[in-house]
Formats: sequence, C-alpha cells, structure tokens
Amino acid sequence: MIIRLDKYLADMGIGTRSEVKADIKKGKININGIVVKDANLKIDTDKDKVLYQGNPIVYEEFEYYMLNKPAGVVSATTDKNDKTVVDLITSKKKKDLFPVGRLDKDTEGLLIICNDGELCHNLLSPKKHIDKTYYVCLNDTLSKEAEDRVCKGVYIEKDVMSMPATLERITDDKVYLTIQEGKFHQVKKMFHGVGLEVTYLKRVSMGGLKLDERLKEGEFRPLTKEEIEYLKGVNHD
Repeated sequence: MIIRLDKYLADMGIGTRSEVKADIKKGKININGIVVKDANLKIDTDKDKVLYQGNPIVYEEFEYYMLNKPAGVVSATTDKNDKTVVDLITSKKKKDLFPVGRLDKDTEGLLIICNDGELCHNLLSPKKHIDKTYYVCLNDTLSKEAEDRVCKGVYIEKDVMSMPATLERITDDKVYLTIQEGKFHQVKKMFHGVGLEVTYLKRVSMGGLKLDERLKEGEFRPLTKEEIEYLKGVNHD
C-alpha cells in the first residue's frame, strides 16, 4: 500500500496529523536509514522501513481484538451515556474500530472488535450460518418439551420463527445454546417463547473461535495470526 508519511504515522497511533507533522519537521523520522522531514512523502507499507525516534513502526491496515465484554457496556463505537466496547480497547492504534455484531448491554462474553469490514460482513451474513454459542441461565427448569421447541424453532416475533438451534444441558436451568442468527434479543426471546426468562447470558464462542478463559470481564487481547486466518477461512466455507 502506498500512503503519505503523516497518515502512516497517525494511523499507527503516533499522534494526530498535526502532531506527527511537527515530529517529522523535527527530524524524528528515519526511512530506510535516512532522516526525512517531508510529511507528504509517499511510503510503501510493504517495502519501506520506518523508524520513529529509533523505534520501528510497522504499518498494520487492520486490527483485530478479542474482548470479554462485561455487563453494562454497550456494543457501539460511540454513546453519549454509556461506555462502549470500543472504549475498552485501550491499546488501539486505529480510530475506525467497531464491534462485529452486538451483545445486549447486560450480556457478557466474546465480542470481536476490528476494522475489517469484509470480515465483519461475512461473519454476520445470514447466508454463512456462523455458529454462536451462549451460556444461558434460566429462571426455572427447562422441560424436555420446552427444549425440543427451542431446538426446532419458536416464534420470536409475531411472524418470525427462529431457525433450528442446538442445546446442551448443564443443569436443569443452565444450558449452552448454539444459534446461527443474531436477531435483537434473540436468545431471550427464544426462551421467553417457551415460558422461561433468561437471568444470565454470556457468549462463549463465535464461528468456532472460543472466548479466551484467561480474559477477565472487560479484558481484551489481539487476535493471533492463526485466529484471524481461521475466521477468514470460515468466511469461505
């Protein structure tokens, strides 16, 4: 990719455009062994070696993070009243990060944060049938009849029935539910449709990517190269 030097540095979190232009003028940037002071200089992100105050700055077009979303945080990029999931990614360099899909404000668990629009589109596309597994706590015992109804599909809106789902019992009132949709409040509505209420909800996997158990609520980490490649591979199945 060919990109202006000031944008290159700003994109990598060195500072604002005006701040990096000032640093460039001060001779803090070295490209391929030569100090440069022209902010308009074009950089080849695949070939040129850029140093900022002696430290290498490697350009990354996309950033990918795994977040263990806590309750009380909204799945959005900005919000006037509440902290957002993007606010929790404190090490981000890019300003265009967004959550891949959404979890309700009171729902916890796995959320992918990135700025790769194609990956996001493919993971969320209904045509892809991406599995999403949730740990669900219910307010009462799930009967075998209710379980069968949830797995076959229940009405979550007046004229909208959920697709077939799979369910694994943990106890009489705790289950793992795997669905391939992501409609508004879907898991809650599915159990509400059989007379039960969800008291706790946590997503534990998406597309085969499992929530890192080492991540505490509100913690995040970059996705590994293998995880990114896996998710991109899921898109082409």
